Amino acid sequence: TGVTAVPLDLHSTMNGGMPSVLRLWCTEKSISTDEVNDNFEVDVSGRVLREQASKLQTEVGWSPRNNNIDPYSRERSCFFVAPGLGSWTVASLSNWMSHSTTMSVSFAALVAHSIQDFAAMGAPKDSISSNDGPGEKSENGYHVFSFWSSEYVWIPHETLVDNSPLVKKLESHQTEIFHIKPADPTSCQYIGSDLHFSCGFEVSSFVAGEKRVLIELKNNYAKKGSVYLYLPVGKKFDNATVEVNGAEGSMEIIARPTLGGNEGVVVRVPVVIKGTGEENDGVVSISC
Repeated sequence: TGVTAVPLDLHSTMNGGMPSVLRLWCTEKSISTDEVNDNFEVDVSGRVLREQASKLQTEVGWSPRNNNIDPYSRERSCFFVAPGLGSWTVASLSNWMSHSTTMSVSFAALVAHSIQDFAAMGAPKDSISSNDGPGEKSENGYHVFSFWSSEYVWIPHETLVDNSPLVKKLESHQTEIFHIKPADPTSCQYIGSDLHFSCGFEVSSFVAGEKRVLIELKNNYAKKGSVYLYLPVGKKFDNATVEVNGAEGSMEIIARPTLGGNEGVVVRVPVVIKGTGEENDGVVSISC
């Protein structure tokens, strides 16, 4: 993918000096380098310092879209994903020690970058706000999906305000990857999948309407797993019709979060992608 995560504990003496907290982010939209530079104006001395700090990053970074990475761009740590998927944070916690341990990291630290990063790369402005404290607009809380364990939990806005930590017990040399997306109680949202660790790179297109959600997954090779979605007004989707690869499919309701007084459901839809190029291969449709 050519995207490099940012270590949040680079100078930690734990885990033998190995970074154990990594962060990158995903967004559905990007803008030009000139616009990025305009959003990050600094004085001359500050620019010189940042040029020096970015020199190594620029030399070792690589992008499938452009080998010449601008030092002021946030592209190096960003996945670009299909329109409709939104913007979210991806955080990895790893235990490099020889025994199990309970790891914790400030939830605010995982999303504090989001105002600058999301705005700089052209994320929809209604998904970010500087009035809600650090991180994205979050009065409705966050969808948090764990990639390796395929677990979902809704985190309330108060977690960010109170500076509460994200806590996870990890066995020796175990890693978990968390996806933290601002919750929108009135819209269908793609929570993630167990098909790709970014929980978005695997999606070719995502179109959500009031009564139907249509997802096209990349089908360049065979794979199987599940996709996870948030659907608003939960009871309406209790008896929804599910199609996978053009045939009848199934879905399992795994959570019923209430966001801002709006009832919703989080569902798991099993998928099997043949990778043969057949019509509807990797297409998921949910309608009510």
